[in-house]
Amino acid sequence: MTATQDSPVLGSLYQHSVAEYWNAERNPVNLRLGEVDGIYHHHYGIGPVDWTVLDGPAETREQRTIAELHRLESAQADLLMSHLGPVKPADRLMDAGSGRGGSSLVAHERFVCRVDGVSISESQVAFANDQAERRGVAGKVRFHFKNMLDTGFETGAFQAIWNNESTMYVELGLLFAEHARLLRRGGRYVTITGCYNDAYGLPSRAVSEINAHYICDIHPRSTYFREMAANRLVPVSVVDLTSATIPYWELRAKSTLATGVEQAFLDAYKGGSFQYLLIAADRV
Repeated sequence: MTATQDSPVLGSLYQHSVAEYWNAERNPVNLRLGEVDGIYHHHYGIGPVDWTVLDGPAETREQRTIAELHRLESAQADLLMSHLGPVKPADRLMDAGSGRGGSSLVAHERFVCRVDGVSISESQVAFANDQAERRGVAGKVRFHFKNMLDTGFETGAFQAIWNNESTMYVELGLLFAEHARLLRRGGRYVTITGCYNDAYGLPSRAVSEINAHYICDIHPRSTYFREMAANRLVPVSVVDLTSATIPYWELRAKSTLATGVEQAFLDAYKGGSFQYLLIAADRV
């Protein structure tokens, strides 16, 4: 399924190119990990690696490695959810850039509340809605072909909103303005994202390689805080996860699911030009 050229959801030629990329994407590193338990995350992992997965019988090494990579990406999702603040079953959450739906399903399981995911990839929206149907939660977890910069949802509808590795596809000022509109006063916004280190200067060669690989535009760290302040989002927690994500990339580089971008991530993180941050902010 592909987006039509006159779709009101896609506001630029760049957004069309991003939608086409994710509509066609069938990367084993996203699909094989999701097959472990039916939760398809589309993001990276954090935490210490159990390196014993590389030991033992060669014929089962890939299965063990996939399970370990999925455990690490699940730990990342759990950390994000732990920063969403108090959420009641009557509340409503939004997953901005929801991919194949993993984070939304995790949030519903944790909070037993309504979750809306939005994505400009029609194929991923269809996949995610199918997963919600299979898990029997389609009445509470719904995915929409919508643009996170202009969702059309009602003002103040959400208690919490998150972006999990999706902010690098949009202008942050436009994104945070829409999030501020959608969040009720006192609501919580959380993002986990890669950003380039302002202290390094301009984006490094490794960061540029990552941009080219994912056709994205990684923002400097300072832009997040400047645009949050301009849109009534006040940070309450900032966690540098850079050292926590490096083991994930080291294991992924040794796996059969490596895509070729692993060394760029490792060079950028270890060289100090790239950071992996969690930022939680309250809507004031």
